[in-house]
Amino acid sequence: MAALASWLDARAHGGRWLLRMEDVDVPRTVPGAADTIMAQLDALGLHWDGGIMWQSQRNAAYQAAFDTLAARGLVYGCGCTRREIADSALRGQTLPGADGERPYPGTCRHGLPEGRQARAWRLRIPAGVEHFEDRWLGPQAQDVAQAVGDFALRRADGLWAYQLAVVVDDAEQGVTDVVRGADLLSSTARQRVLGRLLGLPPVRYLHVPLILDPASGLKLSKQNGAPAIDTQAPLEALQRAWRALGFAALPANADHGQFLREATAHWARRFP
Repeated sequence: MAALASWLDARAHGGRWLLRMEDVDVPRTVPGAADTIMAQLDALGLHWDGGIMWQSQRNAAYQAAFDTLAARGLVYGCGCTRREIADSALRGQTLPGADGERPYPGTCRHGLPEGRQARAWRLRIPAGVEHFEDRWLGPQAQDVAQAVGDFALRRADGLWAYQLAVVVDDAEQGVTDVVRGADLLSSTARQRVLGRLLGLPPVRYLHVPLILDPASGLKLSKQNGAPAIDTQAPLEALQRAWRALGFAALPANADHGQFLREATAHWARRFP
């Protein structure tokens, strides 16, 4: 659904729709998954512009951004384990965020405790509330320092964090608008803060609603047992995603190419 929404938004505004494989977490990458994604997009008529960016090939760019921040004293080593962070939050009666994330309490912000070595590397978050306008959800605000704390740029396993990777990649690809699922709304404020600290141009955001399983309330995804997209019936698949976005069904007698043209016109009127 998010892929359809982002494709429509790009086409409705004469933009380019870019494909990026967010495989920065290399050990969890499923062999063949990227090929499946590309085949599904092609079958649905959601063709991308230009080449594909692979996060697994972008280590040098992430290191350069990290070094820029470190040179300004904005990065520090953290020796805390996840369990210690969770226990500290419980002792401080800090409630998890909407996504279950516990804010980092700043244990190592002023130096590692004696006998500890850095496991992860964190960004020093400045005080203040981050305000932004979401094109679907309207005005948003988050005090990143309070709600999230100093988040990791490089993880304890040595991998680059998703938050750093997407901010650097958006700038590299010249992204002006991000359209994605509402499950990533809680990441937006921190990504805006990080982008500003790196001196990168701001990005506009539009977060679409999620499709939830009526029984469990969980987001429908392959991980949660959702059925795969039926690429043998592209029009039906596109219609389901379109209706899930809250739009009335478009004429069912069209082929999926005609559907996409009509949906693009509708999207342009909804999000001028």
